[in-house]
Amino acid sequence: MSHFFKQYSPVLLVGVLLGAAVTLVVFRKAPLQPAPPPVATPLPKLSALAAPPNWPDLEIYQNTITREEFEHLLTNYFTTGEAWRNLIEIRQTEARILTGEPAPNDVFILRFATATATSPTPRHWKSAAELPLTPRHLPLAGLHIAIDPGHIGGEWAKMEERWFVVGTGTPVIEGNMVLEVAQLLKPRLEALGATVSLVRQKNEPITHLRPETLMASLPETISDSPQKLAERLFYRTAEIHARAKLVNETLKPDLVLCLHFNAEAWGDPNNPTLIPRTHLHLLVNGGYNDDEVILADQRFALLDKLLQRTQQEEILVGSTVARTFSEISGLPPYQYPPESKNVRAIPGQPFLWARNLLANRLYRCPVIFMEPYVMNSTLDYARIQAGAYSGLREFEGKMRPNIFVEYADALTEGLKNHYLKSRPISSPETLRDPANPNEAE
Repeated sequence: MSHFFKQYSPVLLVGVLLGAAVTLVVFRKAPLQPAPPPVATPLPKLSALAAPPNWPDLEIYQNTITREEFEHLLTNYFTTGEAWRNLIEIRQTEARILTGEPAPNDVFILRFATATATSPTPRHWKSAAELPLTPRHLPLAGLHIAIDPGHIGGEWAKMEERWFVVGTGTPVIEGNMVLEVAQLLKPRLEALGATVSLVRQKNEPITHLRPETLMASLPETISDSPQKLAERLFYRTAEIHARAKLVNETLKPDLVLCLHFNAEAWGDPNNPTLIPRTHLHLLVNGGYNDDEVILADQRFALLDKLLQRTQQEEILVGSTVARTFSEISGLPPYQYPPESKNVRAIPGQPFLWARNLLANRLYRCPVIFMEPYVMNSTLDYARIQAGAYSGLREFEGKMRPNIFVEYADALTEGLKNHYLKSRPISSPETLRDPANPNEAE
């Protein structure tokens, strides 16, 4: 053994042992750790009681709208803000729409129509121009109209906050009043050839859900009264969803008339404030604000309505109805405040406004949302108190029919005027009796 090895062998041995120990520590297999739980894919944001939309349902609209028309309708009628730009990307040949499912960044691709690839718009309802030839005395022939008397009325009226009373007068109950108008309107429209369905025929809800049922589904941490929230979900949301199911799956009309009486803030329903003004406006679907566009179900409905072109038919029908209604009733147009973020004016139509309401959003056909009169105006309140009288009575210096008959007559006349000018009408020559060629109908 060399002198070097004798001198340094203890040191080398210690070094080798230390190196081996370090190697064992560094390269020893780490113990198995449990796998982390799978991360749940966040669900898209939805409205209350809404089901996630089935985005493939929009496939039927491929190649049915040009890029220019899509962008025009989206920016000028259907939205009031800019949030849609974070959710809908408009490219030259397609729109990429954020769906949020099954993955947060998933999109639905809508291909735009071109000169060489244009498909007809699929829908179950018929526009006025698509109705068949009809004689002048039956301008509504072949048209299926669903009348939706707004609210519920009856024992539910106070819960709905569509009830007030002045002293010992008759309570004003909107749900009851619009049902009375609907029952007057139905035979008038049928006499003009329409098939007419009533969405509700009594002052009872369509939905089987009740506030106490909905209470159980409320989150534990809510800022509002649980009872009040459950009541609003019942009459504002569950009821309209039930009516939409009836309209879309069973009735399948060409047009829905949502009947309402307007009102302004009246304060205490047992001591309401009466005001000196009355007015008229009609609502079509549109005017989705930023908070609404970010909800997946409302974004889907916006696109479904836009692609069906329901709003175009709503504006055509609504403009004639509003003008005729105003001429008969003398009601002036209502003006929304300029700062309103949930409504858009329809250019050139002082009585028409685009607004996103649950009914005109969910009903998958053109919807005319009527808002005539002001229930707590001094004039209209007096007429409501007069009830269903015959003939004319004087109110504020003018002879007037009862308000329910005027409502039904003015709406009937407006629809008659629209369809006479907008659908194919037989000329007298086509209606001559072969046995009496000198007599026209």
